[in-house]
Amino acid sequence: MITYYNDRAVQVTSQAIRVAGRSYPLAALSRVWHRRGERSWGTVAGRGAIGVALIVPLVTAALGIVLALRLHTTTGTTILIVGGSVLVGLAAAPLADFLLGRLDLSYSKGARALEIWADVGGRPTLLVRTADALVFGQIYRALQRALEAAPRY
Repeated sequence: MITYYNDRAVQVTSQAIRVAGRSYPLAALSRVWHRRGERSWGTVAGRGAIGVALIVPLVTAALGIVLALRLHTTTGTTILIVGGSVLVGLAAAPLADFLLGRLDLSYSKGARALEIWADVGGRPTLLVRTADALVFGQIYRALQRALEAAPRY
């Protein structure tokens, strides 16, 4: 027996695909396809919130500099406001690294559930559903390889 993919939830072997305790022999799968499920608006909103969180410190810093230059205050006060604004802008750098990492992770996971379906005994059956695009690709490719290598009768 050859194992093409194996994690806690899904196992694809040369004999069957096992998902959440259920086993489907490869010989019982007459057709396999995939489709995209519904969009997760929570993921999309989270991406928007990350974008806003990235922009707010920079806009605040720019507004502080413009305000300091437009106000007719003493030189010391202007320098203090500009310095504070620059510090706010610089404080965005470590925050930006963290937020960009979260944004990148949200795109690798995807905003839609991805599904693998198969005809099992003539009935369409949902085999796998995941929002993780990388895992989906690995499972789908493993299933393709297992089906290509399986003997057909």
